[in-house]
Amino acid sequence: MAAMANTTSLRSRLLILPPPPALPTAVSFRLRPCTTTASSSSQRRRPRLAARVAPPGGAVAPASAASKEDEQGEMGSGGGLSAADAERLCEFLRVDLPHLFDDVGIDRSAYDDRVRFRDPITRHDTIDGYLFNIRLLKLLFRPDFYLHAVKQTGPYELTTRWTMVMKFMLLPWKPELVFTGLSIMGVNPQNLKFNSHVDLWDSIQNNEYFSSEGLWDVIKQLRIYKTPDIETPNYLILKRTAHYEVRSYAPFLVVEAKGDKLAGSSGFNNVTGYIFGNNASSEKIPMTTPVFTQASDGTLSDVSIQIVLPMNKDLDSLPAPNTAVTLRKVEGGIAAVKKFSGRPKEEIVLQKEKDLRSQLLNDGLKPHPGCLLARYNDPRTKSFLMIDVTRWVWSFQCVIRKVK
Repeated sequence: MAAMANTTSLRSRLLILPPPPALPTAVSFRLRPCTTTASSSSQRRRPRLAARVAPPGGAVAPASAASKEDEQGEMGSGGGLSAADAERLCEFLRVDLPHLFDDVGIDRSAYDDRVRFRDPITRHDTIDGYLFNIRLLKLLFRPDFYLHAVKQTGPYELTTRWTMVMKFMLLPWKPELVFTGLSIMGVNPQNLKFNSHVDLWDSIQNNEYFSSEGLWDVIKQLRIYKTPDIETPNYLILKRTAHYEVRSYAPFLVVEAKGDKLAGSSGFNNVTGYIFGNNASSEKIPMTTPVFTQASDGTLSDVSIQIVLPMNKDLDSLPAPNTAVTLRKVEGGIAAVKKFSGRPKEEIVLQKEKDLRSQLLNDGLKPHPGCLLARYNDPRTKSFLMIDVTRWVWSFQCVIRKVK
């Protein structure tokens, strides 16, 4: 903790939490940090898309009478992918896209030679340019890609929802950049290959190329900051907006004591005393981050202070406390997180909590009463490196809606 107290102050965060809901089935939940290397056998088994020649007139013939009925039921008389073809392409993307940045790579044969790629700051009009962009990102940023959902959203259009986490390797501090959003994948009716790929980021309003807002979103994430290089609860960012993040947290353990206020430090000596050896077996437990202060009621007056315990511990293996602290398992779940800079004085924290609650309600999310303040160094120091105001939310799903 002494090392944490000497850390330069840069940033804060606020979190809002509900009773931990079960993870939605649409979310492909992989914890940070996460790297996946496909085996040679999995490379051999990966399905390949077979191109199909369209009949005269350009419309793709349905595979059967049943699929024609399904097609007309979903797309109307205007035509489009058959239900069977749509599901086949969706399943292909579910299998293929997780290999976007690994050694397997995506299946080039599934794309037209003249594939059109756009995101807010990049554009390419050939498959070679498209693949070059993927290689460049892999070289400079070492991305981790998480696919959450795939859905048909137009007659010849599929849309995916995803998270991409990257580290810019050319800068000494290797800043982490996070993007979440939608990819709209166009399908060529003539051969059922993908002929367009347009990315829309959740964090900006103007997603048209070239977006100065998109460039500024990248630059902001290259800032210099440092957090203690110690263990922290695992989470995956499901959605990153301009104002907050939606995260899926894995379960974790805390040692907890009574606190006085969200920005206070009352009870801190009790919880740190437990990990420093003031317990039944005098066991010293490795330090983790962050330090939480949690208000569990709507008035933000019932406050506790918590330290996260190492992820390899369970309640049965931890020594019994000697002082007025308790051990508890936090089941995890979906949390909305707001980051902010500077020392978190009580009035600042309360305003950030109010702002976050309002933003969540405006976006159709239902925050649970109370909130959680996460600090990444000693809460008794006069400056703070990083703070989250967090609210658990009742529910959140990585759903895809058609973009108008």
